[in-house]
Amino acid sequence: MSALKHEEKRASWLPALFARIKILLTGELDHLLTINRSQRPWHMPIIAAIAISFPVFVGAYFDTLSSGIKASLGAMIILNLPLAGTLPYRLVTVMAWGFAMVLSFSLGLIAQQVPWIRLPVFALIAFCVVILGRYYRQPPPAGLFVMMAGAIALFIPVPLAQVLSATGLVMLGSGFSMLLALLYTLFLLVTRPVVPAPVYRYESDTIGDSLIVAGFVSVALAIAVLLEMPYPYWAAMSCFIIIQGMQLRTMWIKQLHRILGTVVGMAVAGWMLSWGLSIWGVAVSILLMMLLIESLVDRHYGMAVIFITPLTIFIAEYGSMTVVPPVADAIIRARMLDTALGCAVGLCGGLAMHSERVRVPLRRLENWLLSRFS
Repeated sequence: MSALKHEEKRASWLPALFARIKILLTGELDHLLTINRSQRPWHMPIIAAIAISFPVFVGAYFDTLSSGIKASLGAMIILNLPLAGTLPYRLVTVMAWGFAMVLSFSLGLIAQQVPWIRLPVFALIAFCVVILGRYYRQPPPAGLFVMMAGAIALFIPVPLAQVLSATGLVMLGSGFSMLLALLYTLFLLVTRPVVPAPVYRYESDTIGDSLIVAGFVSVALAIAVLLEMPYPYWAAMSCFIIIQGMQLRTMWIKQLHRILGTVVGMAVAGWMLSWGLSIWGVAVSILLMMLLIESLVDRHYGMAVIFITPLTIFIAEYGSMTVVPPVADAIIRARMLDTALGCAVGLCGGLAMHSERVRVPLRRLENWLLSRFS
């Protein structure tokens, strides 16, 4: 009799369990495949693509593609242009990120000359970039490209005698981007109602969150360096993108987006590298990829990653001082390993960010710092 009751009980909860699993999987799949409506003006991706690709075209015209790509790194501050607030507020924000971009890149080039200070310098850059983005409530990409500039500068081959000229190229790109930001902001203020800018104030856990993010991003870079991966900065960038999510569900979805998008992006990158592009072909490719990325990034992150992957490869490979045709197979294998490492470390960092055991001592440190220096 007891066995019969046990079978009846089992038969009653099994369908309920399968139904809950089905609902959970359906919900996660819907969330993964959802394409959001863009909240930005339709012409913003065009302006961003022009600002970032124009230095590359100038470099191609003068047959110095690597110089143009370095300048395009500085021009990426156009992505930090706020769409709210007055003209001074928007321009000062872009100028602040321009200063951060130049400082990050120059520190990376200087630290490259003394290999044992690379990781401490990168950890400092990461912490400053994260805390700046958190305090000023910068939406994605926030400080992603500023951190990427510093990370790439740590490893691309630039002799000491060319550090100043390379930094000057980034400054020129930032200056061009500021000019374009001025003109575009004037256009927006004339054609659209002014949206009030957010009020800045310090929020609790800002220092703690910044320490966690910077710490785990630095750990990802350190592991990649210890494993002698050829492109260790890709692991750090993958980790930063994953750990930016404030909710575990968001990090999980972003991780899937990142991995699936990278897999497809690797195929796209290998296909594009097999073309044997000329310098003008590289410039046109960067323009088109930037346009697609900015059109898709707030609609579906995974689709944007499909083009972010080849874009970062083009910037890193063709941005070196001596342009050598990239070996597609080697780059694809290295990119996949770096991305997998970065995603794993980023997910661990997300779990640490939600752990009270980690939060409590960091809050004590934060309270002590605020009381000491306020």
